[in-house]
Amino acid sequence: MTQSSKSVLLLGSTGTIGRATANALVAAGYKVVAPVRSQSDAGTMAFTVPCTMTQSAFLSLMREHACEAVISCVASRSGVPRDARAIDHDLNSAALSAAVAAGVTQFVLLSAICVQKPKLAFQQAKLAFEAELQSAPIIWSIVRPTAFFKSLSGQLNRLRAGKPFLLFGDGALTACKPISNDDLARYLVACLSDTTLQNRILPIGGPGPAMTPREQGELLFEALGKTPRFKHVPVGIMSAVIAGLSTFGKVSSRLRDKAELARIGRYYATESMLVWDDTAGRYDADATPEFGTETLADHYKRLAKEDIADDRGEHAVF
Repeated sequence: MTQSSKSVLLLGSTGTIGRATANALVAAGYKVVAPVRSQSDAGTMAFTVPCTMTQSAFLSLMREHACEAVISCVASRSGVPRDARAIDHDLNSAALSAAVAAGVTQFVLLSAICVQKPKLAFQQAKLAFEAELQSAPIIWSIVRPTAFFKSLSGQLNRLRAGKPFLLFGDGALTACKPISNDDLARYLVACLSDTTLQNRILPIGGPGPAMTPREQGELLFEALGKTPRFKHVPVGIMSAVIAGLSTFGKVSSRLRDKAELARIGRYYATESMLVWDDTAGRYDADATPEFGTETLADHYKRLAKEDIADDRGEHAVF
């Protein structure tokens, strides 16, 4: 079967990475079938199909459209335990079971590089499904990207308003190799045809050296034509907040969720999004693969010029 006649079931098509992946699939000549919860979620994408997001519904779609592959870009919005289990594990698991039953030959999963050192509920949910996928009778690719451009752009409006860039600690506690939506989407699609990317766990970053939060802030100030100003926030403050929320969370599910969100924030403030070298006990920028052509500096310049709004939604830390 030629590439242009292959149908791919795309999960998570309404998210930013999902939309980019849909475009990359179409550009590469694939037919896209994108289940969505309701037609209102579909927007202007013509290949979306309202679906109940159950195993039986996925199975019907895969058989009806003769899908040969699945790409999953779904991720829980908040990361709290119930959402993580329902989305990062259960929804993916339902799609995988349907794929195996329908005779689909390939499953590409968008995971996250942070699962290397799992301390959070959403990381455990992702790892549980990763293990399930690796043991399934199907060709698989597990893509673990570093930080997305959008997750590093949340302080744009602070800086526009004349406020300083917030840094945890000295601003060099962590580093990452940011990757753009479009580059990551092309990498996901490449997994469908490149056999060297199959049956493998694939950490991936964008082009260029690893960058600390301070370096990211300097780039953003430069893009805005402003003199760099930084405010340092002790990581201990987040730990104190987590302790308080955890105590009151014993009697309040809402505060339990807030405590988990604070843990997520502290994790990203203290852990690098790079390949972890377990033997050396450190993150290794040199061992973190690079892909693509778009740089964070170019992204910041476009944000500054075009006045693009921050679209992180519930993923926002600042």
